[in-house]
Amino acid sequence: MTVALPANADALENGLIEIARKAGAAMMEIYQTDFEVRSKDDASPVTEADEAAEAVILPGLRALTPDIKIVSEESAAKGDVPDVNGETDFFWLVDPLDGTKEFIKRNGEFTVNVALIAKGKPVLGVVYAPAIDKLYYGGPDGAKLIEGDVAPKTTAISVRKMPEDGVVVVGSRSHGDPEAMKAFLGDLAVKELRPAGSSLKLCLVAAGEADLYPRLGPTMEWDIGAGHAVLLAAGGVVENMDGSGFVYGKADFRNPFFIARSPSVPVKYEN
Repeated sequence: MTVALPANADALENGLIEIARKAGAAMMEIYQTDFEVRSKDDASPVTEADEAAEAVILPGLRALTPDIKIVSEESAAKGDVPDVNGETDFFWLVDPLDGTKEFIKRNGEFTVNVALIAKGKPVLGVVYAPAIDKLYYGGPDGAKLIEGDVAPKTTAISVRKMPEDGVVVVGSRSHGDPEAMKAFLGDLAVKELRPAGSSLKLCLVAAGEADLYPRLGPTMEWDIGAGHAVLLAAGGVVENMDGSGFVYGKADFRNPFFIARSPSVPVKYEN
């Protein structure tokens, strides 16, 4: 299904990239300091960088698209969640700092995630990793990687065909169940199991650096919406464990387990 964007596509893309970069800059200012780590009600960690990034993103999106609702992780944690209908609405889905644990470890694998959801599907998104200065963008015209800011290098990206010598499987660096992963992979020829943080896992599949990302643990919609948009634009798929389509705008924004992959990679679905 093709969904018309609610604004000029070029203006929307440029504005979204600028917002992500500004949020990343705010994040990096705090990254260089001896920042404090707190716990939210669900025991997940949060830092002032999460909040600083959200303070950049939300006003930026409201200026860019005044009429579109915004669902953002840190606001949601405080009970500020707009009423959205996943079947009919456009809404922004925001994770200001995805990979807070990676931010705390200072390993660079954390991202700004912003996706536009239309009628349950991601139609465009940006994933920006400020510590390594890589920005992934996906939209109606395809997916691309932008490296650098002053003299940026832009490369079109797409999923790759399954390699003959085995697939590269990405998994969470800070979460995951090795035994469940082993059982899921079964007799699939695996060349490498590669850990990665945040939504970069989806982007590695989108860029053809990996082939499969089974998520066998809990996530929220804002964790993966932007990465899903990039992967979809790059020719990949995200699906439920039974092979059904993955949708957004669920009542509690919680995700079931899912599979992100290049379409050439065969998987065994649950009955």
